[in-house]
Amino acid sequence: MTGLFDSFQRQINYLRISVTDRCNLCCIYCSVGSVSLLPRSEVLSYEEIQHIVQAAASMGISKVRLTGGEPLLRPNVSRLVRMLSQIEDIDDISLTSNGTLLSKYAVELKEAGLKRVNVSLDTLKKDRFKRITGRDKLGEVLSGIEAAHEAGLQPVKINMVVLRGMNDDEVVDFAGMSTSQGWHVRFIEFMPFGTPQVEALGTVSAQEIQERIQSLGKLEPYTGKTGNGPAKYYRLPGARGTIGFITPVTEHFCHSCNRLRLTSDGQLRPCLLDDDEVNLKEPLRNGASVDEIKQLIQKAVAIKRERHQLTGGLAPGIVRRPMCQIGG
Repeated sequence: MTGLFDSFQRQINYLRISVTDRCNLCCIYCSVGSVSLLPRSEVLSYEEIQHIVQAAASMGISKVRLTGGEPLLRPNVSRLVRMLSQIEDIDDISLTSNGTLLSKYAVELKEAGLKRVNVSLDTLKKDRFKRITGRDKLGEVLSGIEAAHEAGLQPVKINMVVLRGMNDDEVVDFAGMSTSQGWHVRFIEFMPFGTPQVEALGTVSAQEIQERIQSLGKLEPYTGKTGNGPAKYYRLPGARGTIGFITPVTEHFCHSCNRLRLTSDGQLRPCLLDDDEVNLKEPLRNGASVDEIKQLIQKAVAIKRERHQLTGGLAPGIVRRPMCQIGG
């Protein structure tokens, strides 16, 4: 059996890379209180990231997603995209962004080799956007989505974290955008693992969301190309876009998890919701060979757990780092 497999026989072929812990928004479920930013010297260089991806690609990693913080805050991130696109066996490079800078960089990212982009957007209301993110930038995000479409970064997926009592009244509006604008909307269950600002809101289940948007028509399973993640996709009658559901709380998808995460300071994490990490930065900066880096990647795969421990209730302490430092 060729490729990279963990002890539960899951094939690992997908690497998410945080290129920075900095962000120009301050979303209430991501940035908890005062976050200490990493010194620049602690952040992996583009060459170090390329070195790690080359080793991972030789083991079976074929798909890469760049995240942050906000990845477009990292200077000249298109150069990294170009570097990774030249690695043999990497056949898909994508990016997750808050969209505020996409209108500036969409074209050069596409030219560098980026395939597609996911945009995090939790509301279509200007005042609510400012409440959730701490910034008045909804217009920039909507412009970024349009720029990504025009640049050919398709499909542009819109990720909405549904927060009870805060934005769950907009799920029908978002679903309707799959028809009116051809958006590919993905509803994400909020993961309550110790964010004080929103812990009282609770999770809105995917089943509840589906029940609400049935008013727009019957959801039919979508069997076309859907990407590398765990979402289950559907389509409304006559819609150009799709509707996806990501259910880390009510219906975990750990049995099919295919990913590792590389933090911006060079820690390889087998799971978003676990603090297990393997340090790649220190050996790399001490001159580790490609084979030694591959052994460390294999170590991270070997300690990948069968499933996370988030069961629907608040679980403080599961993850000690804020999400903006992990690149979830």
